[in-house]
Amino acid sequence: MTWLLPHTEAQLSFSREVGELSGQRVADCYQCGKCTAGCPTAFAMDYPPNQILRGIQLGMRDAVLSSKAIWLCASCETCGTRCPQEVDFARVADALRGMAYSEGIRSPEPEIPLFHRIFLGNVRQFGRQFEMAMAALYNVLSGHYLKDMLMAPKLLLKGKLSLLPPRVGGRQIKELFAKAREAEFERARAAAERAAASDSAVGQPGSC
Repeated sequence: MTWLLPHTEAQLSFSREVGELSGQRVADCYQCGKCTAGCPTAFAMDYPPNQILRGIQLGMRDAVLSSKAIWLCASCETCGTRCPQEVDFARVADALRGMAYSEGIRSPEPEIPLFHRIFLGNVRQFGRQFEMAMAALYNVLSGHYLKDMLMAPKLLLKGKLSLLPPRVGGRQIKELFAKAREAEFERARAAAERAAASDSAVGQPGSC
């Protein structure tokens, strides 16, 4: 990352937007590094949690939303528990993933959003997780065709896998997904309005 102080409304609005979506006071982070020190997946990240938070503060939208870190967060809550400012990075990362997905930014770890889509699609269709279908679809779409195949017979014999899908809560599940789609639409609309307002402010005399 190239660290530059935020100097435009677009950069400043990024921090506010993340704060609104995550419910976290990102500006309170003072870079003590406790989140990174306790993070079990920081070793695999391109930018550790404290640097992601700093990037948000500096308005580095593109670098943050295209990073691996936001997809590798395991939501274990170690960071939030240790943070002296009570900033929950797991909730911040969740908000950033939603923003990146909404804006069509390709994940550097494509198998993670693929897993998310299959998981939610399974729940939408069957009302709960149908493990057999999920594993098969994930293996095919990810290209790992024979992954964990030897475990299937043992799991079937022990009753851990079912050959038939569950059918529960059809109407309630549809209502939940409808509410989620509505919330996503409202978030996208609000983001578009903020972007339009930012562009208008930049074009006004004396804005530079």
